[in-house]
Amino acid sequence: MNDYKKGVLCVLSCQLIWGFCPIYWQALVPIPSWIIILYRIVTMFVFSYIGARIRYSREEIWGPFRDAAVRRKYITAGLVLTVNWSIYIWAMTSERVIQASIGYYIEPIVICAMGIIVFKEQLTKYNITAMLFALTAIIVILIHYRQIPGVALGLACTWAVYSAVKKTSEVPAIIALVYETMVYAVLALFAIFYIETKGIGALSMNIPGKYALMYLSGLVTLVPVALFAVAARKVSLFVIGLTQYISPTISLLLGIFLFREPVDSVQIIAFIIIWTGLCFFTYGEFRESVRTSA
Repeated sequence: MNDYKKGVLCVLSCQLIWGFCPIYWQALVPIPSWIIILYRIVTMFVFSYIGARIRYSREEIWGPFRDAAVRRKYITAGLVLTVNWSIYIWAMTSERVIQASIGYYIEPIVICAMGIIVFKEQLTKYNITAMLFALTAIIVILIHYRQIPGVALGLACTWAVYSAVKKTSEVPAIIALVYETMVYAVLALFAIFYIETKGIGALSMNIPGKYALMYLSGLVTLVPVALFAVAARKVSLFVIGLTQYISPTISLLLGIFLFREPVDSVQIIAFIIIWTGLCFFTYGEFRESVRTSA
Protein backbone atom coordinates (compact mmCIF):
# COMPACT_ATOMS: atom_id res chain seq x y z
CA MET A 1 0.00 0.00 0.00
CA ASN A 2 2.88 2.38 0.75
CA ASP A 3 4.32 1.72 -2.71
CA TYR A 4 0.88 2.31 -4.22
CA LYS A 5 0.48 5.63 -2.39
CA LYS A 6 3.95 6.71 -3.52
CA GLY A 7 3.02 5.77 -7.09
CA VAL A 8 -0.20 7.78 -6.98
CA LEU A 9 1.64 10.75 -5.47
CA CYS A 10 4.31 10.55 -8.19
CA VAL A 11 1.84 10.32 -11.07
CA LEU A 12 -0.28 13.18 -9.70
CA SER A 13 2.83 15.34 -9.19
CA CYS A 14 3.96 14.50 -12.72
CA GLN A 15 0.64 15.53 -14.25
CA LEU A 16 0.45 18.74 -12.20
CA ILE A 17 3.94 19.79 -13.31
CA TRP A 18 3.14 19.01 -16.95
CA GLY A 19 -0.15 20.88 -16.64
CA PHE A 20 1.45 24.07 -15.33
CA CYS A 21 4.51 23.90 -17.64
CA PRO A 22 2.99 26.40 -20.13
CA ILE A 23 3.62 29.13 -17.53
CA TYR A 24 7.33 28.32 -17.61
CA TRP A 25 7.54 28.24 -21.41
CA GLN A 26 5.57 31.49 -21.71
CA ALA A 27 8.03 33.08 -19.28
CA LEU A 28 10.82 32.53 -21.82
CA VAL A 29 9.15 34.70 -24.47
CA PRO A 30 10.48 36.62 -26.48
CA ILE A 31 13.29 34.07 -26.93
CA PRO A 32 12.41 32.27 -30.20
CA SER A 33 11.13 28.73 -29.81
CA TRP A 34 13.87 27.23 -32.01
CA ILE A 35 16.54 28.64 -29.68
CA ILE A 36 14.70 27.30 -26.63
CA ILE A 37 14.55 23.89 -28.32
CA LEU A 38 18.33 23.85 -28.86
CA TYR A 39 19.03 24.71 -25.22
CA ARG A 40 16.44 22.22 -24.00
CA ILE A 41 18.09 19.36 -25.89
CA VAL A 42 21.51 20.15 -24.43
CA THR A 43 20.34 20.73 -20.85
CA MET A 44 18.13 17.62 -21.00
CA PHE A 45 21.17 15.52 -21.82
CA VAL A 46 23.20 17.13 -19.06
CA PHE A 47 20.55 16.65 -16.37
CA SER A 48 19.76 13.12 -17.60
CA TYR A 49 23.39 12.10 -17.40
CA ILE A 50 23.78 13.62 -13.94
CA GLY A 51 20.68 11.75 -12.79
CA ALA A 52 21.88 8.49 -14.34
CA ARG A 53 25.37 8.90 -12.89
CA ILE A 54 23.99 9.38 -9.37
CA ARG A 55 22.37 5.94 -9.50
CA TYR A 56 24.44 3.93 -12.00
CA SER A 57 28.11 3.35 -12.80
CA ARG A 58 29.64 4.41 -16.12
CA GLU A 59 29.68 0.79 -17.27
CA GLU A 60 25.99 0.38 -16.42
CA ILE A 61 25.18 3.54 -18.37
CA TRP A 62 27.27 2.97 -21.49
CA GLY A 63 27.45 -0.83 -21.60
CA PRO A 64 24.12 -1.40 -23.43
CA PHE A 65 24.88 1.42 -25.88
CA ARG A 66 27.68 -0.64 -27.45
CA ASP A 67 24.99 -2.81 -29.07
CA ALA A 68 24.19 -1.48 -32.56
CA ALA A 69 20.51 -2.44 -32.28
CA VAL A 70 20.22 -0.51 -29.00
CA ARG A 71 21.84 2.54 -30.59
CA ARG A 72 19.46 2.47 -33.54
CA LYS A 73 16.40 2.11 -31.32
CA TYR A 74 17.20 4.98 -28.97
CA ILE A 75 18.57 7.34 -31.61
CA THR A 76 15.30 6.81 -33.51
CA ALA A 77 13.29 7.36 -30.32
CA GLY A 78 15.31 10.50 -29.65
CA LEU A 79 14.53 11.89 -33.10
CA VAL A 80 10.78 11.38 -32.61
CA LEU A 81 11.01 12.84 -29.09
CA THR A 82 12.86 15.90 -30.40
CA VAL A 83 10.13 16.50 -33.00
CA ASN A 84 7.49 16.17 -30.27
CA TRP A 85 9.33 18.62 -28.01
CA SER A 86 9.80 21.07 -30.87
CA ILE A 87 6.08 21.09 -31.70
CA TYR A 88 5.19 21.46 -28.01
CA ILE A 89 7.56 24.37 -27.29
CA TRP A 90 6.52 26.17 -30.47
CA ALA A 91 2.87 25.77 -29.44
CA MET A 92 3.55 27.01 -25.90
CA THR A 93 5.35 30.13 -27.09
CA SER A 94 3.04 31.01 -30.00
CA GLU A 95 -0.38 31.16 -28.31
CA ARG A 96 -1.43 27.61 -29.24
CA VAL A 97 -1.81 26.16 -25.75
CA ILE A 98 -5.46 25.23 -26.38
CA GLN A 99 -4.64 23.32 -29.58
CA ALA A 100 -1.84 21.51 -27.74
CA SER A 101 -4.42 20.48 -25.12
CA ILE A 102 -6.54 18.93 -27.87
CA GLY A 103 -3.48 16.93 -28.90
CA TYR A 104 -2.95 15.57 -25.41
CA TYR A 105 -6.63 14.65 -25.11
CA ILE A 106 -6.56 12.54 -28.27
CA GLU A 107 -3.08 11.17 -27.50
CA PRO A 108 -4.23 8.07 -25.53
CA ILE A 109 -6.63 7.18 -28.34
CA VAL A 110 -3.87 7.51 -30.96
CA ILE A 111 -1.56 5.40 -28.79
CA CYS A 112 -4.32 2.79 -28.57
CA ALA A 113 -4.61 2.82 -32.37
CA MET A 114 -0.83 2.42 -32.65
CA GLY A 115 -0.98 -0.61 -30.37
CA ILE A 116 -3.68 -2.17 -32.51
CA ILE A 117 -1.87 -1.51 -35.80
CA VAL A 118 1.74 -2.24 -34.79
CA PHE A 119 1.45 -4.71 -31.93
CA LYS A 120 -1.84 -6.38 -32.97
CA GLU A 121 -3.42 -5.58 -29.61
CA GLN A 122 -7.04 -6.55 -29.10
CA LEU A 123 -9.63 -4.11 -30.44
CA THR A 124 -12.65 -3.50 -28.21
CA LYS A 125 -15.93 -1.74 -28.87
CA TYR A 126 -14.89 0.97 -26.40
CA ASN A 127 -11.64 1.61 -28.32
CA ILE A 128 -13.55 1.83 -31.59
CA THR A 129 -16.13 4.21 -30.09
CA ALA A 130 -13.43 6.49 -28.65
CA MET A 131 -11.55 6.57 -31.96
CA LEU A 132 -14.72 7.44 -33.87
CA PHE A 133 -15.45 10.32 -31.48
CA ALA A 134 -11.87 11.64 -31.83
CA LEU A 135 -12.11 11.36 -35.63
CA THR A 136 -15.44 13.20 -35.56
CA ALA A 137 -13.91 16.05 -33.55
CA ILE A 138 -11.04 16.34 -36.03
CA ILE A 139 -13.50 16.39 -38.96
CA VAL A 140 -15.55 19.14 -37.23
CA ILE A 141 -12.40 21.26 -36.84
CA LEU A 142 -11.30 20.48 -40.40
CA ILE A 143 -14.65 21.48 -41.93
CA HIS A 144 -15.05 24.66 -39.85
CA TYR A 145 -11.51 26.03 -40.03
CA ARG A 146 -10.63 24.38 -43.34
CA GLN A 147 -7.27 23.35 -41.97
CA ILE A 148 -5.84 20.29 -40.27
CA PRO A 149 -5.19 20.81 -36.51
CA GLY A 150 -1.46 20.32 -37.08
CA VAL A 151 -0.27 20.98 -33.52
CA ALA A 152 -2.79 18.60 -31.97
CA LEU A 153 -2.22 15.78 -34.45
CA GLY A 154 1.54 16.36 -34.48
CA LEU A 155 1.81 16.05 -30.70
CA ALA A 156 -0.50 13.03 -30.50
CA CYS A 157 1.07 11.12 -33.40
CA THR A 158 4.72 11.74 -32.50
CA TRP A 159 4.11 10.69 -28.89
CA ALA A 160 2.28 7.58 -30.10
CA VAL A 161 5.25 6.64 -32.30
CA TYR A 162 7.64 7.36 -29.41
CA SER A 163 5.54 5.15 -27.12
CA ALA A 164 5.63 2.35 -29.69
CA VAL A 165 9.42 2.55 -29.95
CA LYS A 166 9.74 2.66 -26.16
CA LYS A 167 7.42 -0.31 -25.64
CA THR A 168 10.36 -2.69 -26.02
CA SER A 169 12.78 -0.57 -23.96
CA GLU A 170 15.22 -2.70 -21.98
CA VAL A 171 17.15 -0.05 -20.04
CA PRO A 172 16.10 2.19 -17.12
CA ALA A 173 14.21 5.33 -18.12
CA ILE A 174 16.92 7.77 -17.03
CA ILE A 175 19.59 5.92 -19.05
CA ALA A 176 17.25 5.76 -22.05
CA LEU A 177 16.95 9.56 -21.92
CA VAL A 178 20.74 9.84 -22.00
CA TYR A 179 20.82 7.73 -25.17
CA GLU A 180 17.90 9.59 -26.75
CA THR A 181 19.38 13.04 -26.24
CA MET A 182 23.12 12.44 -26.62
CA VAL A 183 23.50 12.63 -30.41
CA TYR A 184 21.11 15.56 -30.76
CA ALA A 185 22.72 17.37 -27.82
CA VAL A 186 26.05 17.37 -29.68
CA LEU A 187 24.41 18.80 -32.80
CA ALA A 188 22.45 21.34 -30.75
CA LEU A 189 25.62 22.41 -28.92
CA PHE A 190 27.36 23.17 -32.22
CA ALA A 191 24.27 25.11 -33.34
CA ILE A 192 24.20 27.11 -30.08
CA PHE A 193 27.90 27.93 -30.39
CA TYR A 194 27.35 29.13 -33.97
CA ILE A 195 24.33 31.35 -33.33
CA GLU A 196 25.77 32.86 -30.16
CA THR A 197 29.12 33.72 -31.78
CA LYS A 198 27.25 35.20 -34.75
CA GLY A 199 25.18 37.40 -32.41
CA ILE A 200 21.82 35.92 -33.39
CA GLY A 201 21.22 33.77 -30.32
CA ALA A 202 19.65 34.37 -26.91
CA LEU A 203 22.69 36.22 -25.52
CA SER A 204 22.30 38.98 -28.12
CA MET A 205 18.77 39.73 -26.83
CA ASN A 206 20.15 41.20 -23.59
CA ILE A 207 17.63 39.49 -21.30
CA PRO A 208 19.91 37.79 -18.73
CA GLY A 209 17.06 36.72 -16.44
CA LYS A 210 15.25 34.80 -19.17
CA TYR A 211 18.54 33.44 -20.51
CA ALA A 212 19.39 32.01 -17.09
CA LEU A 213 15.85 30.65 -16.72
CA MET A 214 16.24 28.81 -20.03
CA TYR A 215 18.99 26.63 -18.52
CA LEU A 216 16.31 24.98 -16.36
CA SER A 217 14.44 23.71 -19.44
CA GLY A 218 16.10 20.29 -19.20
CA LEU A 219 15.27 19.98 -15.51
CA VAL A 220 11.66 21.05 -16.09
CA THR A 221 11.42 18.16 -18.56
CA LEU A 222 13.37 15.58 -16.56
CA VAL A 223 11.53 15.90 -13.22
CA PRO A 224 8.05 14.90 -14.49
CA VAL A 225 9.54 12.17 -16.70
CA ALA A 226 11.36 10.71 -13.68
CA LEU A 227 8.18 10.90 -11.57
CA PHE A 228 6.26 9.16 -14.34
CA ALA A 229 8.86 6.38 -14.53
CA VAL A 230 8.57 5.78 -10.77
CA ALA A 231 4.77 5.77 -10.93
CA ALA A 232 4.70 3.31 -13.82
CA ARG A 233 6.32 0.67 -11.59
CA LYS A 234 3.99 1.21 -8.63
CA VAL A 235 0.46 1.76 -9.97
CA SER A 236 -1.71 0.15 -12.64
CA LEU A 237 -1.83 1.34 -16.24
CA PHE A 238 -5.47 2.26 -15.69
CA VAL A 239 -4.53 4.74 -12.95
CA ILE A 240 -1.81 6.20 -15.18
CA GLY A 241 -4.23 6.45 -18.10
CA LEU A 242 -6.92 8.07 -15.97
CA THR A 243 -4.61 10.71 -14.46
CA GLN A 244 -3.11 11.73 -17.80
CA TYR A 245 -6.19 13.86 -18.49
CA ILE A 246 -5.19 16.15 -15.62
CA SER A 247 -2.34 17.95 -17.40
CA PRO A 248 -4.19 18.88 -20.63
CA THR A 249 -7.16 20.08 -18.56
CA ILE A 250 -4.90 22.40 -16.55
CA SER A 251 -3.23 23.61 -19.74
CA LEU A 252 -6.62 24.17 -21.37
CA LEU A 253 -7.78 26.32 -18.43
CA LEU A 254 -4.50 28.25 -18.50
CA GLY A 255 -4.90 28.88 -22.23
CA ILE A 256 -8.43 30.22 -21.76
CA PHE A 257 -8.22 32.16 -18.50
CA LEU A 258 -4.53 33.10 -18.05
CA PHE A 259 -3.18 33.47 -21.57
CA ARG A 260 -6.54 34.68 -22.95
CA GLU A 261 -6.29 32.62 -26.11
CA PRO A 262 -9.39 32.86 -28.32
CA VAL A 263 -11.85 29.98 -27.93
CA ASP A 264 -15.05 29.66 -29.94
CA SER A 265 -18.12 27.43 -29.98
CA VAL A 266 -16.60 25.03 -32.53
CA GLN A 267 -13.58 24.36 -30.29
CA ILE A 268 -15.92 23.78 -27.35
CA ILE A 269 -18.00 21.35 -29.43
CA ALA A 270 -14.80 19.53 -30.46
CA PHE A 271 -13.71 19.27 -26.82
CA ILE A 272 -17.14 17.88 -25.81
CA ILE A 273 -16.93 15.26 -28.57
CA ILE A 274 -13.39 14.28 -27.52
CA TRP A 275 -14.34 14.13 -23.81
CA THR A 276 -17.32 11.92 -24.66
CA GLY A 277 -15.01 9.55 -26.51
CA LEU A 278 -12.59 9.59 -23.58
CA CYS A 279 -15.42 8.52 -21.27
CA PHE A 280 -15.97 5.42 -23.41
CA PHE A 281 -12.22 4.84 -23.61
CA THR A 282 -11.75 5.17 -19.85
CA TYR A 283 -14.69 2.87 -19.10
CA GLY A 284 -13.26 0.27 -21.47
CA GLU A 285 -9.83 0.51 -19.83
CA PHE A 286 -11.47 0.15 -16.41
CA ARG A 287 -13.30 -3.03 -17.49
CA GLU A 288 -10.09 -4.44 -18.92
CA SER A 289 -8.20 -3.57 -15.71
CA VAL A 290 -10.81 -5.34 -13.58
CA ARG A 291 -10.81 -8.38 -15.89
CA THR A 292 -7.01 -8.60 -15.84
CA SER A 293 -6.89 -8.29 -12.04
CA ALA A 294 -9.50 -11.02 -11.68
